Amino acid sequence: MTNKVLIVDAMNTFIRNYVMDPSIGADGFPIGGTRGFLKTLQKLIREIDPSQVVVVWDGGGGSKKRRTLLKQYKEGRKPIKLNRAYEGLSPLEESQNKYNQIKKTIDYLNKTPVIQFMVEDVEADDVIAYVCGLPDLSEKIKVIVSSDKDFIQLCNSTTILYKPKTKGQKEILNESRVVEQFSIHPNNFAIARAVDGDKSDNIDGVKGVGLKTLVKSFPELSESKSLTLDYIFDKCKENFGNSKIYQSILMDKKKVELNYSLMQLYSPNISYGSTKDIRESFENYSPAFNHTEFMAMLTKDGLTNFDWEIMFQKFRSIISSTKKND
Repeated sequence: MTNKVLIVDAMNTFIRNYVMDPSIGADGFPIGGTRGFLKTLQKLIREIDPSQVVVVWDGGGGSKKRRTLLKQYKEGRKPIKLNRAYEGLSPLEESQNKYNQIKKTIDYLNKTPVIQFMVEDVEADDVIAYVCGLPDLSEKIKVIVSSDKDFIQLCNSTTILYKPKTKGQKEILNESRVVEQFSIHPNNFAIARAVDGDKSDNIDGVKGVGLKTLVKSFPELSESKSLTLDYIFDKCKENFGNSKIYQSILMDKKKVELNYSLMQLYSPNISYGSTKDIRESFENYSPAFNHTEFMAMLTKDGLTNFDWEIMFQKFRSIISSTKKND
């Protein structure tokens, strides 16, 4: 068994498959989100060969805390554009079907040795960040699977970001590759993004100051030493008359501070009770795989025409390894 933990940003992975996979289930309704998610999970298991698999969903009301800070957070997103149209399904029926597929995916995973989290009022980003920092996983390689840039700030000597791209391609980012690509160290990535903003989450940045412009004025962002917002603002004051970038950042000081509180994952926004539950989930982890019920679901949903054996073998291996360690 390898010493790797596969950590999947569940909704990010589900939506990519929901959009792209046009599969219809045995009941005549779309099932591409579920089918694609399971196929993706098997592909990741084959490529990464993890000793543990963790799947993290956004909790109900997960964005509520950040919306109290920024009302428009994640608002105004364009409707999901599917690569096909389902005849006879109204927008309301499509929405219900999407919900049903998410629930079905969770039900499938509940029959496997996957550790699954959905923490009420907490976004998956915060849970994943907390899991990556667990002492029990400190010696293991954590592989986060998501196309979300926020996870770049978590990259270090034991944490890697696996970013799926179009047409089955992927980008693997570790600490050194982040510095090489962005000239920004992961320890300072949240500060850089606080200035740059995030259009996908409706977070405005400082006008005219993107990442490339920022690193020219703050080359120290590439160093492993964690900078602070106060350091950034102090340098802007010292160089106020030298460049418009310093003036712009200072003029938008409150915005940058707010953005940082929204985007940083170094100190996850989770209650003590929830962190306790997450820790205990790992401490009391007793993996099981109900192959019979899993196969029954596949048969009912019309998904037995795909070979799932690679995933099944990994599930058995995880159980066997855990028993040996016990």
